[in-house]
Amino acid sequence: MTDQALDPQIHIHELGQRARKAARGLLSATTDAKNNALREAAKALRNRKSELLEANAEDVKSVEGKKPDSFIDRLRLTDDRIDGMAGALEEIAELPDPVGRELATFERPNGLSIERVAVPIGVIGMIYESRPNVGADASALCLKSGNAVILRGGSESRNSTRVIVECMRAGLKAAGLAEDAVQTVGTTDRNAVAALLKADEFVDLVIPRGGRGLVELVRDQASVPTLLHLDGNCHSYVHSAADVDKAVKVIRNAKLRRTGVCGATESVVVDRSVAEAFIPKFADAMAGDCELRGDADAVAIDDRLKPATEEDWSTEYLDPIASVKIVDGLDEGIAWVEEHSSHHTDAIITEDADAARQFMTSIDSAIVMHNASTQFADGGEFGMGAEIGIATGKMHARGPVGLEQLCSFKYLVHGDGQTRP
Repeated sequence: MTDQALDPQIHIHELGQRARKAARGLLSATTDAKNNALREAAKALRNRKSELLEANAEDVKSVEGKKPDSFIDRLRLTDDRIDGMAGALEEIAELPDPVGRELATFERPNGLSIERVAVPIGVIGMIYESRPNVGADASALCLKSGNAVILRGGSESRNSTRVIVECMRAGLKAAGLAEDAVQTVGTTDRNAVAALLKADEFVDLVIPRGGRGLVELVRDQASVPTLLHLDGNCHSYVHSAADVDKAVKVIRNAKLRRTGVCGATESVVVDRSVAEAFIPKFADAMAGDCELRGDADAVAIDDRLKPATEEDWSTEYLDPIASVKIVDGLDEGIAWVEEHSSHHTDAIITEDADAARQFMTSIDSAIVMHNASTQFADGGEFGMGAEIGIATGKMHARGPVGLEQLCSFKYLVHGDGQTRP
């Protein structure tokens, strides 16, 4: 897959030309053909599971001892994760086709009839880091929404990505669709990323998925439009009217189900009125599994918490570490979360519906939850089959980016000989 002899600029140009041609073909692809391609790709993933596990083992071995456990967890594939990838493709095949949806219709006084309909964006550049399943999810969502995709996965997942892309292309071929609707950058030369970010002639949108460094690189260097996915410094706020046992259960899951995902709770904010009831129970639940760092008041309640530093309040750990902050009431809790959140996903735990509504309308994050684990911040859990990422900006798409968010629209205007005076 990797060929350092490739000239990055020429390589991206060639990929872009093929992707543009494939995207034009997808405009007329039937829903049945797209769904068939997805189901055949899912079969290929299952049939080549042992090969994919071997390729992934090579990837994992190449970074063991060099990367943190959370990174390796994101990189590692298992039987269940491969089955999950294949299942996501089949779920996307079952979803309604977003292309051609009638978004609005209206009549003008001069008799013109105007439709606004959903159409593919065109060619998507997907740049991501360690998680190989992102390649399968992105390919499937782009295919179903009529877009061609150029994948640029992290060099650490290159063997896994190679097999996944081969499976996706096998599905396209079996369905009679252009294999070049899914391509991957064939060099680890970082200049290829720069070339992709400048490929305005061929690429309509670039989506980065990874750490802040990657996202900021794309934001600062791209001339192609971008859809940004920033880091997940997610908060769970335990309100004064919280059911303490429920809060402990939910936040343990929100932190520890998978620590390396962007929807993991990193900071726990606790109302002072329930702090003495909540913090010891929470420390019991997390003992041996998660390091807790608290402000002076939290440490005074339970000395199993280590003193937090100012840096802790704005840190996305992606590890079994969580900060604990005590606040005086809902208004202070909202202000604290607003100041320190990365505006990805934040939650309130409370039995007070009015307090929940105030928190949910006041917190300006892409996803705000009530009495639920922040780990539900996932396109699959939202019924989208999968997601390309969680968009934290406010233009075009926000929150999980699924099929609908990978469409634009155009206007179809029907007349009967009208001319403009």
